[in-house]
Amino acid sequence: MVKTVIFDMDGVLVNSEPLHHEVSQIQFKELNIEVTNEIFATFTGNSNKMIYQKLKDRFQLDHEIPDLIAVKNKLFIEAFGQKEDIHLMPGVKDLIIDLHRNGVQLIVASSSEMEIIDAVFERFDLNPYFTHKVSGNDFPESKPNPAIFLKAASYSKAPIEQCIIIEDSTNGIKAAKAAGIFCVAYKSEDVDTQDQSLADIIIYDYRTLNFEKIQYINL
Repeated sequence: MVKTVIFDMDGVLVNSEPLHHEVSQIQFKELNIEVTNEIFATFTGNSNKMIYQKLKDRFQLDHEIPDLIAVKNKLFIEAFGQKEDIHLMPGVKDLIIDLHRNGVQLIVASSSEMEIIDAVFERFDLNPYFTHKVSGNDFPESKPNPAIFLKAASYSKAPIEQCIIIEDSTNGIKAAKAAGIFCVAYKSEDVDTQDQSLADIIIYDYRTLNFEKIQYINL
């Protein structure tokens, strides 16, 4: 029986990945580097520390990684506050409320920094439903390393065997499986560059899920 659901955030709870791409391209232009969509797609699920380390190595950037992250996050938060077309994924808030009402513990484990997680949670009033928020910035390595999900599962009131993860990215799904946790892949219309074949199941619409259906998952 599923007692804890661990959600990724960007692309799983909220349609924020296009905005991440948009503000990153602004920063890349300022840095005078060309990062193709194909390269950018490989970053999905990675922490900013890992992304900017890869960029420093590829383009021989002299900038310090914390400075690059600070600039990107400032651009994101400014744009996030102004964008009216940022929204939760269809049906996910109803699922969250249903799970919470039925006593399922909810945890978010996102590669984003905590300031980004907090901004999203405050805008969409998610804090009352989640017991813990885990940021990928707190770990030396990011997804596909399983550390973030193992930490999230350590906060579960139930054994890890009664946890599931909802993810969308190739790196996130690999991390979930490396952690030994059942993985549900959420495939939205925007997810066409991510390989979700390692997930245990794939869903296309949160409205097909509810507390009762999740309890039938064969862990």
